[in-house]
Order: sequence, then C-alpha cells, then structure tokens
Amino acid sequence: MPLKLFNIGLLINVLNPKMAVFYLSFFSQFIKLEYGSILSQSFQLGIVQIISFSINFLIVISAAKMANWFSKKSIWLRIQKWFMASVLTVLAVKMALTKTK
Repeated sequence: MPLKLFNIGLLINVLNPKMAVFYLSFFSQFIKLEYGSILSQSFQLGIVQIISFSINFLIVISAAKMANWFSKKSIWLRIQKWFMASVLTVLAVKMALTKTK
C-alpha cells in the first residue's frame, strides 16, 4: 500500500503543469548560449536534479528507519524527552537572563 501511495504521489507531481512551468522558468536562467548546447545544459541540470532527489530520498528513508527504531526503544524516547526538556530549559533561562538592548 505505501508503494502504491508513493507512485500515485509521484505521478501527480510529474504530471503537474505547475511543476513544468516552474522548471522551465527556473532552469532557463541557468542556460546560456555561450556555454554550449542548450540540450546538453538541460541534461546536465536534469542530472543534478536527479542526484539531489536521490540524496534527499536516502536522507528521508534513513530518518524514517531511525525514527521507527527509536520509537520501539522506550529508553531512547525518555532520553530524547529529557534532552529536549533540558535544551529548552537552558534556552528559556538564557532568554530570561539576557538583557535587551
């Protein structure tokens, strides 16, 4: 089921005409005639987009797996809650003690 939902979302984004307009308007500012073939520059920009998508996809998948692992370990949830409470307390005390200009 998650793969089907992912494919539906991907198809919707790929076929979205607003995305085509965005890419045409955004990419055109990076394509210069003096740098060579417009087609090769377009392919290079496309490859950069594919690489950045792949890296972001790996980060999201890794974060999801880590979140799943941490959610199964109750000790880590307690450590995270205490850590965040400590950080926010320190920031609140610092803000309270800092003089405004």
